[in-house]
Amino acid sequence: MKRILFIALILSPFWGLAQNVLSQGKISGNFQMDAQYYFQDSAIGAPDVPEKLLVNGFANLLYTNGNFTAGLRYENFLNPMLGYDKRYKGNGISYRFATYKNDNIEVTVGNYYEQFGSGLILRTYENWNLGFDNSLDGLRVKYTPFAGVTVKGVIGRQRFFFEKPQGLVRGADVDVSLNDFISKYKDAKLKITLGGSFVSKFQEDQDPLYKLPANVGAYAGRISMNYGRFDFMGEYAHKINDPSTVNNFIYKDGEALFLNLSYSQKGLGISLSGKRVDNMDFRSDRTQTGNVLNINYLPTISKEHTYSLAAYYPYSTQPNGEMGYQAQIDYKIKKGSFLGGKYGTNITLNFSKVNSIDRKNIDDSTYVSQPGTLGYSSSFFSFGKETYFQDFNLEVGHKFSKKFKMSAMYVNMIYNYAIIQGHLMETGDSLLYGDIAIVDMSFALTENKTLRLEFEHLSTVQDKGNWIMGMAELSIAPKWFFSLTDRWNYGNKDASKQFHYYNVGVAYVHNTSRIALVYGKQVDGVVCVGGVCRAVPASNGVTLTITSSF
Repeated sequence: MKRILFIALILSPFWGLAQNVLSQGKISGNFQMDAQYYFQDSAIGAPDVPEKLLVNGFANLLYTNGNFTAGLRYENFLNPMLGYDKRYKGNGISYRFATYKNDNIEVTVGNYYEQFGSGLILRTYENWNLGFDNSLDGLRVKYTPFAGVTVKGVIGRQRFFFEKPQGLVRGADVDVSLNDFISKYKDAKLKITLGGSFVSKFQEDQDPLYKLPANVGAYAGRISMNYGRFDFMGEYAHKINDPSTVNNFIYKDGEALFLNLSYSQKGLGISLSGKRVDNMDFRSDRTQTGNVLNINYLPTISKEHTYSLAAYYPYSTQPNGEMGYQAQIDYKIKKGSFLGGKYGTNITLNFSKVNSIDRKNIDDSTYVSQPGTLGYSSSFFSFGKETYFQDFNLEVGHKFSKKFKMSAMYVNMIYNYAIIQGHLMETGDSLLYGDIAIVDMSFALTENKTLRLEFEHLSTVQDKGNWIMGMAELSIAPKWFFSLTDRWNYGNKDASKQFHYYNVGVAYVHNTSRIALVYGKQVDGVVCVGGVCRAVPASNGVTLTITSSF
């Protein structure tokens, strides 16, 4: 007891100083908890959950005082909900940092997220819904020596659930805005920004079979230009040989190219994109697979659908090799015209296609991607013959009156199930051909009550066959939200599996807090955001979600 009193006496002046510092700064944060209680339902293929109740949750705390910022995130996975990596099991402080910045320098110690260019050789970020977090823990410095020039340097180890990873990541990036750097071009109509990056990882070679490089480097160059209504962005990345589990331990260099050109004016927008990826899986641990320890990010080149059945077969970027392009036109028919009506009509036309890359044997004595070899050769501008994904979609939206608006969408899709999900469908097919029709209607019943009705239909003879879905949502602003959904697999060739996946939910909002309660059945599938995906198993249960911020 005397020892405790002595320590308290010694620390009391510092506690007073800490209270004074905290009183001058600002504290903010947010909290989220997702809890699901599972019911046994072997009919839909839902796995048994011995715990019955699984919970994911986090709390962020942020302190800001002038040029100084510090924060932490506590996470709880006891135990991880279905669909999340079981290695998250546990709880603790997974993210903590301190940052100081002034006019030309910013220094961060601890955890941080960073991106160089479009992310082809470095992007660390967090997505709670995907169960994805590849933050770096170490040191980051940003420095602006001259106007228009920004230099970044990073070093650290990536998050590996609640364990310590092996690999070490180092990188540097330079970004130069020529118009700001060269004063006489500051007001020029043509705006040009150049950038370059270098990233390397270190991991000891402990493989008894292959001689593996301990240091693997990657570099990238990029350009961004704007002239009037036109925007152009391009980035090329190259990675030296990096044998790993994902590429079957081949010694081929990797490369990636991403291009985007867009034009916009009032009532019209046009966007064209192209991408090539060849052996660009880049991780701080060569033995990992899935969404674990990814250093880089390879953006998808297809439309990210939000409607349920259109998103049922999402595309996942193939780091070992793909070539694709996308084109989109957004057009608004003028108000007052025959087709535009009183409020105008919005039309979006989108087409994307992704194929394999062209691969050839190195020589007659090896096969493509044979372990321990250079893998294969590939012509940079040659498309492979195998279709990975194709999506044509047309969406038309029209507001008929102040109280009623509607949009309709058609999607024609080709989906390579074997490549994207890694196995054939139950029918034994590799390619899925689907047609999807969607109608979305919104009715303003009163000033604060809105009813939204949604109807979707997926027609296909492969996989589980046809689906139909109906949904009704009623929002009573600003407090209440109600929803009712039924998704029916009526076209399943196995009549015993023609299930209804129904959901009923309610949400309540008070100030900055939201509470949502949902009961229903979840069909197994894949959830993707930006080409990064996770598998979602079938489930039957009650889900409670609470979010709040301060």
